[in-house]
Amino acid sequence: MNKFKQIAEKKRVGERLTAADALFLYEEGDFFALGKLAAEINRKLNGDTVFYNINRHINPTNICVNQCRFCAYSKLKGEEGAYEQCIDDILSEVKEAETLGIREFHIVGGLHPDWPFAYYLELLQGLKKEHPDIVIKAFTAVEIDYFAKISGLDIPAVFKSLQAAGLQAMPGGGAEILDTTVRNQICPEKISGSRWLKIMEMAHQAAIPTNATMLYGHIESYADRIDHMEKLRTLQDKTGGFQVFIPLAFHATNTDIRKKGETSGIDDLKTLAIARLYLDNFQHIKAYWVMLGEKIAQLALIFGVNDLDGTVVKERITHAAGAKSATGLSEDYIRNAIIKAGRKPVERDTFYNPVEEGLHD
Repeated sequence: MNKFKQIAEKKRVGERLTAADALFLYEEGDFFALGKLAAEINRKLNGDTVFYNINRHINPTNICVNQCRFCAYSKLKGEEGAYEQCIDDILSEVKEAETLGIREFHIVGGLHPDWPFAYYLELLQGLKKEHPDIVIKAFTAVEIDYFAKISGLDIPAVFKSLQAAGLQAMPGGGAEILDTTVRNQICPEKISGSRWLKIMEMAHQAAIPTNATMLYGHIESYADRIDHMEKLRTLQDKTGGFQVFIPLAFHATNTDIRKKGETSGIDDLKTLAIARLYLDNFQHIKAYWVMLGEKIAQLALIFGVNDLDGTVVKERITHAAGAKSATGLSEDYIRNAIIKAGRKPVERDTFYNPVEEGLHD
């Protein structure tokens, strides 16, 4: 029996893949057989359902005390292109959220050198007061660590304050690649990989569900990606607090990293399929169309993916790095893409509950 068939049999009987198995799939595994196996495993977990949600991104500022080499979004205060939004401006921008069917606010931004912790609490309070039924998913582990520094609170106290203000879930940003050597080259100012994992663990302990991400296609190796997924799998075994895994394709434009340029469609689809097979304790794998582009994200639906993200509306961060995708998509577009891939579109809430009375029900 050849190596790929051995791996496929392991998956079919519920045996966990090893790092060596995943490396083989990256380096030598048949591309189409890999996609077919990932689709088979996904169908056992999720049937033909592909989730999407009606969400709205909010990026309050691109001014950041960190200047990560891979980031095209961050600016220094006073630099051309730098911006910061007051709370009233943000509330004004999203005032029609309910009429657009939005069910989630997704909030991430730079680490502003002057804003106090109170700004973020007041932002959440304002959003929750005006939009009580819209879920707030906000702040990466990097931002949480920064809030602790500027407030003098420990991480559990930061979480308690944010939850009281309206925080209900967290995105998975800031993970990049968890390996120390890679991390020291692409984002030496950012919190360590172990610190990211610890903050996520504390979020789960505080009953805050989170996403998990991986930024790939820059200077990392396949082994680094697998090590990253292994660390996520281990923490998920412990807490069960990750809702979804989202591989993020690196965009090199306007960054200080040029070594590999953009990822290929083959690499994107391989990474998503391998994630489906390796991360056996993650029910949901997301193709983030903003970074992948709409067509590769659609293809991912037959490579083991069961989540296409959402409408997004006004994404800034990836587009600063040269993303060619739209800044937002309509619900009709997303549903049509899913249907054309032979799958069933289902609107979800932040917590992966199907929306019973969606726009098209």
